[in-house]
Amino acid sequence: MRDFPSCFGENGVQVADASSSSSISVNRASQNSATSVFSCKLLGKSCLISIIWSKNLMGQCLSVEIEDSSRQCILKVDVKPSLFSKRKGSKCLEVNSRRIEIFWDVSMANFGSGQEPIDGYYIAVVSKGEMILLVGDLRKEAFKKTGAVSFLPRKAPLISKREHISGKRVYSTKAQFFDNGRFHDLKIECISHPTQDPMLVVCIDSKIVFQIKHLQWNFRGNCLIKIDSVPVEVFWDVHNWLFGQCLGTAVFLFHSDRIWNNQQLHPEFDDSSFREAKLSGFGFSLILYACKTE
Repeated sequence: MRDFPSCFGENGVQVADASSSSSISVNRASQNSATSVFSCKLLGKSCLISIIWSKNLMGQCLSVEIEDSSRQCILKVDVKPSLFSKRKGSKCLEVNSRRIEIFWDVSMANFGSGQEPIDGYYIAVVSKGEMILLVGDLRKEAFKKTGAVSFLPRKAPLISKREHISGKRVYSTKAQFFDNGRFHDLKIECISHPTQDPMLVVCIDSKIVFQIKHLQWNFRGNCLIKIDSVPVEVFWDVHNWLFGQCLGTAVFLFHSDRIWNNQQLHPEFDDSSFREAKLSGFGFSLILYACKTE
């Protein structure tokens, strides 16, 4: 995963990158986006397929990126607003002399308040009649449109999701903490008083799951919570909220499997080790970039 934010650098939010040509910065331009990363098989090898929903002044955008296990981007398809406005379509490219097709249909999609649709849509990645990845609830329509006959033995696992949320003091979103898990209402609040140190409060479904006092001293850290009876490790880095620019971005990571022992931060944890863990089948991670709008 190219743009996993490290919580351990001296500058707070840092962004690792697989190649300079595909760098993604955590800035205001990227605030309106949501990225889902799936573990798939293509050309007989493991790969990561990212579905990126975004919105800019021109309208809604969709991108599909495929990366191999060596962290190289082997395919990228951008559906720009002018093409996205048609609500359905397809694109075809060749990778290593193999034809790969991307199909999408959002003509009946319900986007709700977020960047990605809730239901009424599909995105399909097909190669030689094999359904490599199918996202969305319109599965029958997708197979009919694509002509794919090789049904997937199982649904491609969602291994991570990245989302940008913004607010003044309270940051809210609908969050899924596991692959195929149910959605929860997640609220992150930074409480500050003129005479007291700021405090961080995280609520799930209106219940406080943890709070961090003396945030000026504990602006980076981690803890273990339970969601749906499953242990979830939480990391936070709010350095830029407190000491950075006025429109600073904080990072929160919710991970549903134990890459780290007990609750100790791994000293060599970086983008490479995280990606290797993902390709090895380690759990699911939700990464939230929370940007202050004032």
